Amino acid sequence: MAETMKAKSPHLKRFRYTQDIAVDKPFNWQQLVRLLKYVKPYAKTVMPIAIIAMLVSTAVRLIVPILIGNQIVDKVLEGGGTYQLLLSYVIGIAVLYLLSYIGNAVRIKYVNILGQNVVYDLRHHLFSHVQRLSNRFFDNRSAGSIIVRIMNDINSLQELFTNGIINLLMDIVTLVSIVIILLVISPKLALAVMVIIPIMFYISTKLRKNIRKSWQDVRIQQSRVNSHLNESIQGVRITQSFSQEDNNTEYFHGVNDDTFNSWKTATRKSAMFRPFVEMSNAIGTVILIAYGSYLIINDPGVSVGEFVTFTFFIGMFWEPISRLGQMYNQLLMAMSASERIFEFLDEKPNVEEKEDAVEMDDIQGHIEFDQVQFAYDEDRIALHEISLEMKAGQTVALVGHTGSGKSTIANLINRFYDPTKGSVKIDGVDLRDTKLDGLRQNISVVLQDTFIFSGTIMENIRFGRPDATDEEVMESAKVVGADDFIQRLADGYETEVEERGNILSAGERQLLSFARALLANPRIIILDEATASIDTETELKIQNALKKLLNGRTAIIIAHRLSTIRDSDNIIVLENGRILEQGNHEELMKHQGEYYGLVKSQFQMLDQL
Repeated sequence: MAETMKAKSPHLKRFRYTQDIAVDKPFNWQQLVRLLKYVKPYAKTVMPIAIIAMLVSTAVRLIVPILIGNQIVDKVLEGGGTYQLLLSYVIGIAVLYLLSYIGNAVRIKYVNILGQNVVYDLRHHLFSHVQRLSNRFFDNRSAGSIIVRIMNDINSLQELFTNGIINLLMDIVTLVSIVIILLVISPKLALAVMVIIPIMFYISTKLRKNIRKSWQDVRIQQSRVNSHLNESIQGVRITQSFSQEDNNTEYFHGVNDDTFNSWKTATRKSAMFRPFVEMSNAIGTVILIAYGSYLIINDPGVSVGEFVTFTFFIGMFWEPISRLGQMYNQLLMAMSASERIFEFLDEKPNVEEKEDAVEMDDIQGHIEFDQVQFAYDEDRIALHEISLEMKAGQTVALVGHTGSGKSTIANLINRFYDPTKGSVKIDGVDLRDTKLDGLRQNISVVLQDTFIFSGTIMENIRFGRPDATDEEVMESAKVVGADDFIQRLADGYETEVEERGNILSAGERQLLSFARALLANPRIIILDEATASIDTETELKIQNALKKLLNGRTAIIIAHRLSTIRDSDNIIVLENGRILEQGNHEELMKHQGEYYGLVKSQFQMLDQL
């Protein structure tokens, strides 16, 4: 179906996601051990209770068949025992079953506590780690694929930790105990019944690789569906504006169909194991009936009670084997998910913090670029060994065509990336020698596309400084001119804004970002096209506010609208990652170079309007 859709609609190939491939690899025992380390914090609290409860219920299941066969059948029914003796055995068995019920209830309760706690810890660890990864990590991955690993892949481990570990121990204990009991009762009959086991394990081993690869493919297809969903929801306005709803839905059907087919294939292959175990059970039962009946007739050492006990245990014998097969499938699913989780956890930040990193508590804001070269990849150099200086308290403007390197300079100051060559220094300290949190707490960035979080207006302004008082938040909003529109909202500062602040206009969101930056009280502030989304009237309104915001701070302004940078202390003109010229507005206009041409062309456009 998916192939038919792709052939029918070639334009659907516009979407591209990470092309993960299911790889046939051997079972990674080290990875399993690593996964089980998340159980360690509960090894002395929750685990012992669950294990003891499991042993109690398992012991009851093993004792009851022996009582029925050895005592009730042989001593009461065959041996001429009394009704009172039979009644005592029945009451005893009822008490044992009650004990087994209590044991099972306790086991289920505590394995669920164990599973939920381990999943919580793992998800918290993964999210915290991803939060600390460098921008390059997010440059190469869609938000949807990251969400899949934090949510879906970790959810896939829940069943393993909730039931799998304790059930695995229970099944192993049950299986080993049954084998020992059967061999004690009748070695001949036990060996005859278990002759099918080596064949069963040989065939099941052949299924493992295929099943594991299928579950890997399921995870990959899920990631692609989530990536497309995330992209489609975020870009729904663009989709609707170009009337591409039907084509987008058609593409989703194709991706969804691929996911459905991968699940179908994986579950079909996994489902082959249980019928195979049931067939082995049937063969074992046939052998038991045929050979057991022969021994009862011809071997006086085998009693009817022992045959009945054997019958009970043979039914119990194949049950844990069947569950172990299901457990193996569950383990394969878990390993497939854990591979993807540990891939993220093993990801190291490109921007690393040294052990002896310097804490940037109180900075002045003097910035130096010393022969800095930077490339996002080998084929695309963004900056060509530039050197520049931004003195503390100066307002420096970066101008140039798209792709000239303006935002790259801002990213390097924030240490979102490290330079390929050369060094970036603040107050004479190489940023690679600083602690990231201390550095970034002294820098505020206001972007063109301001991100507003779900929550209240108050919480959004307070985001960069959580300990700020309500009065300080309101004062920041007043300084930048945001207080007027906030007061007009139904609930004022307590107005709830949804994700990305869609109830606010672009200009209102930008004013909130100014208030957020001011409240953080940084020594360095970066305005990356920060006034591009604000209309002329609003821009004039906040010019005075910007003067207060930038006063005494080192400010880097990136702007295409040159009217906003006329008063800058230094204007740096960039082209293809190189500095063409720099100076204040008057100096550059007298020079009549690139900046002069940009200003003239912009005013000509305004005249034409």
